[in-house]
Amino acid sequence: MLDLMKSKVTGFWKEEDGLGTLELILIIGVIIIIALIFKKQITELITSLLSKVDTKSNEFFPGK
Repeated sequence: MLDLMKSKVTGFWKEEDGLGTLELILIIGVIIIIALIFKKQITELITSLLSKVDTKSNEFFPGK
């Protein structure tokens, strides 16, 4: 009986199902926190990149 319980506990301890989900949730949480901390810088970077894209596209398509 004791051996059976020991094997069940050992099997449960070594079982890794769901571990990937927890890791994924933690990574997403860290990314969200970093995005909130650097929100202003990210917004400025995206705005700058989009304005450069607009400028370059006007060079290729001058009629628009």
